[in-house]
Amino acid sequence: MRTTEGNGRAFCSGADIVAVHDMIKSGNIEGSKEFFSTTYKFIYYLHTYLKPHVAILNGITMGGGAGISIPAKFKVVTEKTVYATPETLIGLHPDGGASFHLSHLPGHLGLTGNVLNGEEMIAYGLATHYSHSSNIPLIEEYLRNLKTDDPSVIKTSIEKFSDLHPPDNTNIIHRMERINKCFSHDTVEEIINVVEDEVTNTHDGWWNSVLKKLKYASPLSLKVSLKSIREARFQTLGQCLVREYRLTSRAIGGEISSDFCEGVRARMVDKDFTPKWDPLSLDDVTPDMVDRCFSPLDAHELELDLPTQQRRSAL
Repeated sequence: MRTTEGNGRAFCSGADIVAVHDMIKSGNIEGSKEFFSTTYKFIYYLHTYLKPHVAILNGITMGGGAGISIPAKFKVVTEKTVYATPETLIGLHPDGGASFHLSHLPGHLGLTGNVLNGEEMIAYGLATHYSHSSNIPLIEEYLRNLKTDDPSVIKTSIEKFSDLHPPDNTNIIHRMERINKCFSHDTVEEIINVVEDEVTNTHDGWWNSVLKKLKYASPLSLKVSLKSIREARFQTLGQCLVREYRLTSRAIGGEISSDFCEGVRARMVDKDFTPKWDPLSLDDVTPDMVDRCFSPLDAHELELDLPTQQRRSAL
């Protein structure tokens, strides 16, 4: 059995995107690609690890942090858990295997980066167990003392400390039917139209928050992300990681758009929160632009190379 947990108030708040931004700006494109290649391979390694993996998400779990936690067989969340995949807000796309995991969930998570708490992760099927944060040291000690890798024993052990309560009125589960209906539409434009209707008809602040994020996000990233998540429904995690690496390589290279660097600049470097997206609007994003993001890498570029044989547990 392997257990992963954070150090401090976060499980993992994601990759050091500012450092990647600086590498790109300094001309180190290959170094940036290598960073993502290594990260995606590690996520695949965790996914194919044969022994049970327990991830304890007692804090912020975003971006790459989601990628390394979701493959775990057991995912323990608490009242301190904050989960999101906010990549479209920085001109990227849900990566690190996120398209694979989000493909069977309502699309708003991948498009807006909306935050989920621990109880909502349980409702979405993104976590397996909920426990109060005060129980985490007890869970860790109990698991350390186990002398077996039997998943049923591990499951029963964690359940000794589970204390999930019925969802309150603010829980996203109460909006699930409307969310499913809104985000089942085929295009980003249609989705935004129906979300606008929800804002008008319900006067619900949650829907207003969703709409603001959709309108803030990179138009190209929104269309790329929707297509990526929809394609993932029919793919394995390995296939999704290969596709995501292509998308990330295009974003890093800037041949189609420089939205990734611009998004990071606006949100995490200068923090003026006024990104100058290119293309500027959804109408300006052509089908050809989106298709080019998904096309195989050029002959001189390396595709993501994942192991094809099931590995023995060696961590």
